[in-house]
Amino acid sequence: MLNRRLVIAGVAGLALANGLALGTKPAEAQDWKSKYPELVFGIIPAENASATTARYTPFTEYLSRQLGTKVTLRIANDYAAVIEGQRSENIHIAMYGPASYARAYTTGVKTEPFAIEISSDGTRGYYSVLYVKADSPYQKLEDLEGKNLCLVDPNSTSGNNVPRFAMNKMSIDPDKFFSKVVYAGSHENAVIAVDQGTCDAAFNWWNDEKESNLLRMASRGIVKAENFRIIFKSDQIVNSPMAYLSSLPADLKAKIRDAVLNLATNDKAVFDGIYGGKQLPFQPTEHKEYEPVVELIKFVDSLRKKSGT
Repeated sequence: MLNRRLVIAGVAGLALANGLALGTKPAEAQDWKSKYPELVFGIIPAENASATTARYTPFTEYLSRQLGTKVTLRIANDYAAVIEGQRSENIHIAMYGPASYARAYTTGVKTEPFAIEISSDGTRGYYSVLYVKADSPYQKLEDLEGKNLCLVDPNSTSGNNVPRFAMNKMSIDPDKFFSKVVYAGSHENAVIAVDQGTCDAAFNWWNDEKESNLLRMASRGIVKAENFRIIFKSDQIVNSPMAYLSSLPADLKAKIRDAVLNLATNDKAVFDGIYGGKQLPFQPTEHKEYEPVVELIKFVDSLRKKSGT
């Protein structure tokens, strides 16, 4: 009589061989699908929720198809919500700004940037600009002494950290120089505040003459672009990263990375829906590309501690 253990082992080996021959994978390779029946994609509030939903819902649907598991869109109320969402591992994939990613990294969030936005001119960077009304008398930042300034969010790169760094180089302490400094909560809100006269000037993101938050808002009829004028433009800032949790399985991370980096090829309509056809396909990135931003926010934090804000 055959040894029972040998029979069982032989049957198991045959089943495995048949499974591999049929192109199926061992169970352990599929473990992540049982652990992650749903993935959450989180994004910072660069614009109003309805516009963000319109841009990114097709993208999460695309990811669902590519990954073979449900991907849900979560639009954060503020930048910190994305950071905390990844810290608690409730957000698996996140679209950050450079400074919000750097803040996540410096506060111990285990997340890895893997894709970077690329501007229409092929560069990996964008700018912080200062908007005023076109008919205002202000020609340079120094003309705004005693006026109201709108920033975006403490964790916004173009809407707070780069402006504070730039003003420090100009020997301007914004909390003393301006009559009032207000965090608007989003880039759109900052522009609207200038348009309505709540603020005399507002910092915002700007890629080039074809792509900016202002032009996006103008395309939806929220404001008229010609009613605004730029009086300050920063040095170039590294573009925004997409990042996933370090704890995700390697094969899942590889599938996410492949889906995102090949989005413009696999589904150009979805990619163009995000950027209006005004940016180039995502490219690979890694943490070291954001080290200068990490140093920037550390410096800005030190400035705020000195000023007591």
